[in-house]
Amino acid sequence: MIDGSRRQALGALGALALGTALPPLHAAPAGRVQSWPLGTSRRTGIHDVAPAPDGGVWFSAQASGHLGHFDPATAKTELIELLGNSSPHGVIQGPDKAAWLTDTGAQAIVRVGWPDRAVRAFRLPEGTPYANLNTCAFDGDGDLWFTGQAGVIGKVWVRSGKVEVWDAPKGRGPYGICATPAGEVWYCSLAGSYIARIDRRTGASVVVEPPTPKNGARRVWSDSRGRIWVSEWVSGNLSMHDPSTKRWRTWKMPGADPHAYAVYVDDRDIVWVAEWTANAIHAFDPGTEKFERYDFPRPGTNIRQILGRRGEVWLPESGTEHISVIRTAT
Repeated sequence: MIDGSRRQALGALGALALGTALPPLHAAPAGRVQSWPLGTSRRTGIHDVAPAPDGGVWFSAQASGHLGHFDPATAKTELIELLGNSSPHGVIQGPDKAAWLTDTGAQAIVRVGWPDRAVRAFRLPEGTPYANLNTCAFDGDGDLWFTGQAGVIGKVWVRSGKVEVWDAPKGRGPYGICATPAGEVWYCSLAGSYIARIDRRTGASVVVEPPTPKNGARRVWSDSRGRIWVSEWVSGNLSMHDPSTKRWRTWKMPGADPHAYAVYVDDRDIVWVAEWTANAIHAFDPGTEKFERYDFPRPGTNIRQILGRRGEVWLPESGTEHISVIRTAT
């Protein structure tokens, strides 16, 4: 049996042999940012991230057309070929422990089994105009819903493999999407500046207008109470809608001319927001209504999505070809 320190040393030697960046011997303390270069021979265009079931992290390699897998224990990056004409945007872990991607280039939802890495395509119905697929989420029945910025909402009936699409209200713009603890699905429209709940029976969108017009709602995420948090790209606000009371709360992001891209709510109900103008991540505590800022040594990180698991918040640096984590627990 190999003890932990020797295993770590062997992993570091393996990473050296592969020409990838070596990780620190010890993880960064809680509340610190730890980063790694992806170390690939080609630009990946890392876009979205999702924790994988093996302790690694998946990412959508939009530029190279792959599903990426990063192992923080060895700092090794693997690229899995998708459909040949792929340009994946979003990636999440499904209830089946597989990676599910919205593949803009292939006009398809793609499932990559794990650990077998088997690739399966769920293509949009024949004749569907270019959808500009964006992000996806699983509902309480185990079916997958997705957005397309060209102006569509869609569903994959996972058991049958059937794919349906519907026109979104106000045309182009559907972007971020999330599921609540109750299994309901909400999305937002970047161009339409609204959020909406999907009627899971009919595919219809029940629009809810935020208090700030022309806000550029970019991503949404649910907290443990089913409240919907919204990152507003144009207004620079962080907003929250409570479906149970139908009320809104809005907070201006810190700094001058903020642009809020990604939003994610962790297991403690702390809200994480990527803010591009300041090249920073902010953690917002709804209890104190205070923001805590995390900076990066590299300019232009361009963090497009945030996702995590208990004690970890993962960040894809699309502008620098790095992947980073903030640990919230030791």
